[in-house]
Amino acid sequence: MQKYQVNQQLIGNLLAWVDSGAIAIPEIQRPFVWDSSKVRDLMDSLYQGYPVGYVITWQNPDIRLKNGGLSLGKKILIDGQQRITALTAAVLGKYVIDKTYKRIKIKIAFNPLGEKFEVQNPAILKDKTWLPDISEALNGSIGIIKLVRNYLTANPEVDENQVETAFSNLVNIPKKQIGLIELNHDLDIETVTEIFIRINSKGVVLSQADFAMSKIATNTEYKGNELRKAIDYFCHLTIAPEFYQHIVDNDREFAATEFFAKMRWLKIENDDLYDPEYTDLIRVAFTSQFNRRKISDLVSLLSGRNFETRTFEDSIAEESFAKLKNGVNNFINETNFKQFLMIIKSAGFISSKLIRSQNTLNFAYILYLKLRELGVNKVQIESYVPRWFVYSILTGRYSGSSESFFDFDIKQIAEKPFDEYLKEKEEAELSDAFWNAALPQSLDTSVASSPYFNVFLASQVKAKDKGFLSKNLLVSNLIEHKGDVHHLFPKDYLKRNGLDRGKYNQIANYVYMQSEINIRIGNKPPKDYFEIIKTQIAENNLQLSGISTEEELSENLKMNCVPSEIMQMGVEDYFEFLIMRRKQIALKIKDYYFSL
Repeated sequence: MQKYQVNQQLIGNLLAWVDSGAIAIPEIQRPFVWDSSKVRDLMDSLYQGYPVGYVITWQNPDIRLKNGGLSLGKKILIDGQQRITALTAAVLGKYVIDKTYKRIKIKIAFNPLGEKFEVQNPAILKDKTWLPDISEALNGSIGIIKLVRNYLTANPEVDENQVETAFSNLVNIPKKQIGLIELNHDLDIETVTEIFIRINSKGVVLSQADFAMSKIATNTEYKGNELRKAIDYFCHLTIAPEFYQHIVDNDREFAATEFFAKMRWLKIENDDLYDPEYTDLIRVAFTSQFNRRKISDLVSLLSGRNFETRTFEDSIAEESFAKLKNGVNNFINETNFKQFLMIIKSAGFISSKLIRSQNTLNFAYILYLKLRELGVNKVQIESYVPRWFVYSILTGRYSGSSESFFDFDIKQIAEKPFDEYLKEKEEAELSDAFWNAALPQSLDTSVASSPYFNVFLASQVKAKDKGFLSKNLLVSNLIEHKGDVHHLFPKDYLKRNGLDRGKYNQIANYVYMQSEINIRIGNKPPKDYFEIIKTQIAENNLQLSGISTEEELSENLKMNCVPSEIMQMGVEDYFEFLIMRRKQIALKIKDYYFSL
């Protein structure tokens, strides 16, 4: 079955459809990322008669209204947005939203004598041989006769025929053709995604969340365009709180909405533990409200799809927009967001560098919102959420095919008491074999960002452990102040003894340590620098470390999961040491997990 139609359309017609809303370009779906020189080059290619590629649209399905009539669906532009946006800027003189979400105008100048295009600049504005803004000639605000006459008046010495020919070619740009691929309205989202990937020569992946954002933005009846802005603005504000004033100054319509009032708290928020992108916000809002995981289902529901009759109904679209709006409101709610972050931090994850999987964080927030909706006791939520979060990290639950696990987990959580479901998963995946064998084996890696090592560090933060050989500074202090992990067996010492990078950079050889202590240790083997520590304790001459008693030293080694045998070890004992420490780390993580 043919899944699309290919036509040639006049650029002027295409821009007229965009201007009228017949083809919808989501205002903030993907900010205009082209620089002005690319817009200039596009105009030059059109002027020269070169092909500029295809644009792809996907028609929304027609929706059955309550009165029995049909509402004709708009076309959504799913590929070619940058080119179309460039044309609306250069040809129609419209504002565009740039990478910093500012409304700007891109003005392209034209020199009819050399038939050259250039980005408008101060020098061009002073040079009468240039038409400083081609949109004046292309959008119909000035006719070709007046255009030529004005130019000749300013430049009486030039060749009249040359100028007239060049300007005629310029104003004919909207009459040039561009390829338009129109995808059938009855295609499902997976098929549309596949077509996009196959057609796009650059292989740029357009996610299903992009389609969802397009679908949201093109709906004005249920204020989807406002909802789309709320999603995008919230995500941007979490990263750049100073953007708040920009919205106030430049988007007064949105600034007056209830959405903006609910995200006002972000203007002074600088926590970077959870900086969601729009894909994260959509996934959390959708999954928590609809108990589904496939974003393609969201696109269908917002289109009004009745999965049983395979028809499209306005009442379903209306209900779906209302549920999604509720999910977005729950996500951006200050109390919810801050309470969730407090719960994650209470488990020791005080820094974004300890969190490797955004999907794991996303589902933890879904769980928090869902348990609140189900009326679960606040105290239980504060235990269940961090425990599931750590369980998910340790098992890598959402690191691979996350959508299928999202789907399975949300349905289980909605159907049975969460404590029962959690117990089932722990018994199946966190047996003694996991703690005693699988986890120590997983710690056999040189990747410093290992999720297992991050859980270990979180356990140290929660336990208020001190840094290695530190008398007062906590591991949390070292993490928060961007401290670094250092080697228990110094790296240079192991390199001099023939060990390669994969061996000396084992995470079982890593520990958070004050830089000054690390410098004093230098290239000494453990048995040598521990001898210095023992001597300083005996002589009360604290030079390498502030630790002043044998008891303090023993306790410090224990909290850092460093076997006491290290004090007599050299390079010949290194691999035995790694095995011993991995087991101690695994046991500490186990105790930590069951304390949550």
